[in-house]
Amino acid sequence: MKLALLLSGNLGLSMARYLYDRDYNIEAILTDKNSSQILDFATSKNIKLFVGNPRKGRCEKLIEDVKPEVLISVNYLFLIENDLIQWPSKIAFNVHGSLLPKYRGRTPHVWSIINNEKVTGITAHILDEDCDAGDILQQKQVKIEKNDTGGDILKKFGLQYPKLIDKVLSNINSNKLQRIQQDESLATYFEKRVPEDGKIDWNWQKERIRNWVRAQSYPYPGAFTNFGDQIIIIDEVSFDNYGFRQSMKNGEVISANPIRIKTPNGVLLIKKIRGQDFQFSKGMLLK
Repeated sequence: MKLALLLSGNLGLSMARYLYDRDYNIEAILTDKNSSQILDFATSKNIKLFVGNPRKGRCEKLIEDVKPEVLISVNYLFLIENDLIQWPSKIAFNVHGSLLPKYRGRTPHVWSIINNEKVTGITAHILDEDCDAGDILQQKQVKIEKNDTGGDILKKFGLQYPKLIDKVLSNINSNKLQRIQQDESLATYFEKRVPEDGKIDWNWQKERIRNWVRAQSYPYPGAFTNFGDQIIIIDEVSFDNYGFRQSMKNGEVISANPIRIKTPNGVLLIKKIRGQDFQFSKGMLLK
């Protein structure tokens, strides 16, 4: 089976290696300039390569030169247009990190942790010009454990993506592919996140703050707070039974060793701060 791949990041790289090792014919790879390992992989395997935003007909020559049967998108950074969707002779599909139609959009597994979900998953769906709205081909649930971080969920996804893609490709090959239309009345959509979106609001309930921190912990940019002009990135917190007065301000440091922070409904113990030798003192107010 002749494949073309839309790939970005480590997840995209792992799928490229997996499909290559399974002896699929990878005819072309489209990726972004920052996915250096994918660029190196394609070059080392003499696979045709397109780098950058493919929209506005920029892939015209590649489309003329390569004739894939199936186009697969994994963690790809760019939205695509109809020229690529219609490119393969059989089908174009994407693997998305949620149980569609819930959590359309970017970094859905991070949003799932923030929103205290207990289950997430992955969905193979038909590519169309709407965002994550195409017919569902296959789904797999992934459990979110109480201490899972965004990075932990990605590792779980990495184990499930090959199985899901294998199943879809097998169904294509045997003409057993089934398409299930998404129920638009159940769809939710979450926006792209940038590092500046990680700021902690100490007026939130302690449960939300904990989810906020673990969802964005390393290797993501991280949840952060400010003291004056200093930025403090926090990678792990836990609930603590330490006493406090309701009149204390939210975000106040109520003990410095260990570091405990007051929230509206309890105390959080700061267990891990990223790469900083920052000295806390009782009475400091984080914002």
